[in-house]
Parts: sequence; C-alpha cells; structure tokens
Amino acid sequence: MTNENELRRTPLYSSHVANGGKIVPFAGWEMPVQYTGLIQEHHAVRTAAGLFDVSHMGEILVTGPEAEKLVNYLTCNDVTTLTDFKAQYNALLNEEGGVIDDIIVYRYSIDRFLICVNASNAKKDYEWITSKNTFTATVEDLSSEFGQIAIQGPKSAEILSSLPDFKGVENLSYFTFTSREVKGSPVVVARTGYTGEDGFEIFVPWNDTSALWEELRTAGDVQLCGLGARDTLRLEAAYPLHGHELGEDISALESGLGWIVKLNKGDFIGRDALLKQKEAGLKRALIGFTLEGAGIARHGDEVYVGDTRIGIVTSGTKTPTINKALGLALVEKAHAVPGTAINVRVRGRDIAAVTVKPPFYSALKKK
Repeated sequence: MTNENELRRTPLYSSHVANGGKIVPFAGWEMPVQYTGLIQEHHAVRTAAGLFDVSHMGEILVTGPEAEKLVNYLTCNDVTTLTDFKAQYNALLNEEGGVIDDIIVYRYSIDRFLICVNASNAKKDYEWITSKNTFTATVEDLSSEFGQIAIQGPKSAEILSSLPDFKGVENLSYFTFTSREVKGSPVVVARTGYTGEDGFEIFVPWNDTSALWEELRTAGDVQLCGLGARDTLRLEAAYPLHGHELGEDISALESGLGWIVKLNKGDFIGRDALLKQKEAGLKRALIGFTLEGAGIARHGDEVYVGDTRIGIVTSGTKTPTINKALGLALVEKAHAVPGTAINVRVRGRDIAAVTVKPPFYSALKKK
C-alpha cells in the first residue's frame, strides 16, 4: 500500500536520472529541476526546442449528455464557444470567485471533454468537480493512465513532425488538438504550452511515455529541460502559477484572469461574487515590475510606495531572455498603473522598481 505522503515518480524518472537530471520534490512528485543548467535550458526553448516531462499533471474526463453543461457551470470561461478538437484556457472557481485551479479544457465532442489540471491540485479538483456534478454526466480521474510530454520552442513543430507517427501536426492551429493512434496506442497532440513559445503537449498512455520521450530526445536540436527553466519561461510570458498569482483567496478578476471571465454566459460557480466585486470596484490587481537596483525579488516580498505597503510579490526572479530582475505582484488597484515608482523590500532592504504592463516577453503568433 502506497503512503499518501510518499513522493511519486513519473514514467520518465529513470531517464531523468540517467541523463543527469537534478531531482527535487515538487507537488508530491520527484521531478528534474534542471539538467545542464537553467540558463542554457531557458535559451534552448527561446531559440530551438526544449523537452519537458509534465506527466505529473492531472487529467479528468467528463462525458455524457450534459457534459458541456457541467463543465460550463464549473468554469468561468464560455465552454459553449468551443467546437470539436478545440482547446480553451479556463479556471475552476469557488463560490467567492477565488481560483481553485487554472486548467485547459479539450473538447472532443459536446458530450466528451478532457480537463488538464495542475499536479498539486489533481485530487482536490476531481473531488470538487464530482461534488458539483448534479448533471447527467460522468466524471473520471484518468491521471494515473496518462503520461505527458511538452516540446516547446520555435523548432518544435519541425522536430515533432519529423517523427513518422506525427506527420501533419505542424498544421494544427494554436489551441487545437488531434487524437491519433501511435503504435497501437491512443495519443493526443495539442498545440498548447506554458512557455510563451510555439509548442505541443502530448498525452500518452503511461506505459508508452518513455518510448516517445526517447524518440523526441534524439530527434533533433532538442534540450532536456527541468522545472527551473519552466518557471523562468512562464514568468517572462507572465503566465500565472497556482499558489503564487492564483489562489482561492484571490479572485479571478484580481489575478489577471478577467479576459477569461465571461460574466454574460449564464450561471457558473463564483459568478455572483465576481459580479458584486466588479460593481463595487476591484481593490487589488496583478502588475508586472522590473527592479532598478541590484537584487532579486521573490514570492512574498512586500511592495511599497513610499512608506505605505501596497501589496506583495507573487513571483520574481532574474530571467535569462530579458536578463533583468523582474516579477509579478498583487497590489492595491490604485497603484496598478504602468510606470508607477515602487519599492520592493528584499531581505529588509528596499530596492527601487517600476511597474510595467506584462508580459515581459511574447513570441507567440497564432497559427
């Protein structure tokens, strides 16, 4: 019997160790934080292609006559705008409008949806979804059945489509996906990602993940990448991270997800709270910033204007492409204006900074 607190391993664990991956605990899993080094891995994704193990992510299948109604009620974006084999960035909210998790919804048909959830939230999300299922729909947790590989970067389409089983994937549009049989197994290929670059996320049966990983690892100009580069890449693109920019105590409107909150789509969990918040006016907002002085801001550092504390840093580092210390912060709405002079208190020392409109970096062009 497995101890609930025992760290889990993805189907690629042995490959990570064999190829020099530095293993760390992350969201209940043993994962590689880096291989050759964060900076080299980061630059590889921006200039060529990087390969990531994302098998720790969770997958939840919703099927049945009212599958669409259930998914639309659970989420803030409008799932009814999806057509078959389209994907959508979305979020599960609580009754107060806080973010339980940010997710990607994949529509196979009106009665079949796959939801990809964050690793640390997989069990919680499944329990939340099933607890709210008053519809004629079936909810299944398939997380243990899927491995998942991400190939990201400007050369990702060229490299993936060079494999005989993946010819034609270069024709996929951004946020669409295809389901195909590869060596007798069902595989889903989605043109999605979390780096700010073009790329693909591939859902593979758990036991077949290693074979595909080895194919991709030797397919061309590909760099194995760990969690470190994944974080600096997503921060440059200003993609939110649950537990940092997103949380159940931060509303979807405050956390910068207003663009996926469709208040006019009809009833959904958290809608009433968000309507009241919008009517009253937001008190907090997410902003980007760059440090003017020496130092690196980290999650939890306090943000000031003069002697007045106005918020906290949600994510911060020095990123390789921008080559500057930067971050995201949740601050009082009145100060969430690009160009505002602020101070970030790092280890008891105030460092001058200025607010900027995120993202810090963007290379994506919709295909």
